[in-house]
Amino acid sequence: MSDLAGKIFDFELFKKLKAFISPYKLTYRFVVFAAISLSFFSTLTPYFLKIIVDDYIRLKDYSGMLFFIFLMLATLLLEVIFQFLFVFYANWLGQSVIKDLRLRLFDKIINFKMAYFDKTAIGRLVTRSVSDIETIASIFSQGLFMIIADLLKMTLVILVMLYVDWELSLIVFSVLPIIIYATRLFQKSMKKAFEEVRFQVASLNSFVQERLSGIRVVQIFNREKLEYKSFLAINEKHKKAWLKTVWFNSIFFPIAEIASSVTIGLIVWYGGLNVVSNGMISLGVIFLFIQMSQMLFRPLRQIADKFNSLQMGMVAAERIFQILETNSDIKNNGSLIPKSIQGKISFEKLKFSYVPGETVINNFSLNIRKGERIAIVGATGSGKSTIINLLCRFYDFKHGDILIDDVSIKNFDLFSLRNHISVVLQDVFLFADSLYNNITLFNEKISRDKVISASKELGVHEFIESLPGGYNYNVKERGIMLSAGQRQLIAFLRAYLIEPSILVLDEATSSVDSYTEDSIQQAIKTITNGKTSIIIAHRLTTIMNADKIVVLENGKIVEQGTHEELIKISGGHYSNLYEVQFSKELSSI
Repeated sequence: MSDLAGKIFDFELFKKLKAFISPYKLTYRFVVFAAISLSFFSTLTPYFLKIIVDDYIRLKDYSGMLFFIFLMLATLLLEVIFQFLFVFYANWLGQSVIKDLRLRLFDKIINFKMAYFDKTAIGRLVTRSVSDIETIASIFSQGLFMIIADLLKMTLVILVMLYVDWELSLIVFSVLPIIIYATRLFQKSMKKAFEEVRFQVASLNSFVQERLSGIRVVQIFNREKLEYKSFLAINEKHKKAWLKTVWFNSIFFPIAEIASSVTIGLIVWYGGLNVVSNGMISLGVIFLFIQMSQMLFRPLRQIADKFNSLQMGMVAAERIFQILETNSDIKNNGSLIPKSIQGKISFEKLKFSYVPGETVINNFSLNIRKGERIAIVGATGSGKSTIINLLCRFYDFKHGDILIDDVSIKNFDLFSLRNHISVVLQDVFLFADSLYNNITLFNEKISRDKVISASKELGVHEFIESLPGGYNYNVKERGIMLSAGQRQLIAFLRAYLIEPSILVLDEATSSVDSYTEDSIQQAIKTITNGKTSIIIAHRLTTIMNADKIVVLENGKIVEQGTHEELIKISGGHYSNLYEVQFSKELSSI
């Protein structure tokens, strides 16, 4: 459990939230003013009733009573108006704050290093960005301001009761500690319970998100029943977490109701005896104390309930700020923003580990000339894709350096660096949108004419036009309406339109069917023309035409040269890879 457990209110956490309130200071102050006004008007109404009963109804002064009745109506009207203004603007403030907070959170998440996503479940981040953020709004709408308004009301009620009659006040106050103690126990228990609820909600979201994303794997391997059983267990934990909150509610509220009823009984008993015996307590005072005891106890019961909302919001806020304060983004300290680059790349004694002590890239040095076409091959896990991740600064390295045009990539502005590098991956991700938007990625600088012209150059135009709606065809989630080869062609077109100086193909042809092979090879030839290209591939037709082939093993370069040079090395790494992976492919060409 977090450090918040057991705290009534975390002021340090609220200070962080107040930074998001600053743009809405006027609204914040008005909500506080409305809370004070609401407390005043709600307390004034029962006092007017006491005056009416004692000074006018008992004395049968109906003309004077009429004035106070209108005064009560005016007070009630003002109470209703301020109630409306308080509720509306408290909720407006809450929604405005979480809008800004959600923007800050999303901006933080999309700038995290890839290493962060390697260790964090996407479902949990979705929970933080959606439901947890929404819960924070309750701090303002149902939590903090409501509690402040209730505390002000209770303070005024206590002062009025002491002013009117201290004896009846003592009767009410004698029951008050029971309610306060029960409220405190309830608040602490509900705090822990709601932390467990939020944890189980995140686990549930994460599980569902992963299984739906991997639904094909689930069905291919007949895991429906096994996943259903796992979901049953997670769902059961979720239910138990919520039932714990129900259990605490079912205990607290009856206790609070009994205490309130006992108080009313004591007021009627003691006050009634005093009235019968012609004491100092009047009938109007009894009416006043019955109403005010309810005004005192009802907010206490509501405060306990509002503490639930407040604490759920504080738990959610703590989780959100844990992400916001996570130092896992790539440091963008570079200032160099070149309009163009030549494309010369130098890897100098590069060393990198995803996990401390497990070296993936070890003393890697390689020079790539402007416009040169380099192929990198090697067994799975040899570090091929890691080289690309480091070049694009998806991960940061501590040892060695990578230079572009003789300048360290850390001296480049991060976004400028990536603007000059285009990467085509094996697993092409397409959004559930039109083909056109997936090609341009909503870049308004890329015109439709430019898209069509580029697609014709790559030989993709006819395939796109054959689809219903052409460029407006909706490819659905992850581009499921297209084949793997078609998605790959779209990825090539997307990369081509950026007009990068450096092009990277990371296993971009490994899942292409033979029917699309010719189109892919033609597209590769077109987009790599005149560009510095790094190609990680298994297909012989792609690798053979490279200016240089680099063979990796355990993060080190063990061989490099042209295809003809490497194939002649008897027992060499490349010749062995060629025999194992490429000989069958060659025979089919």
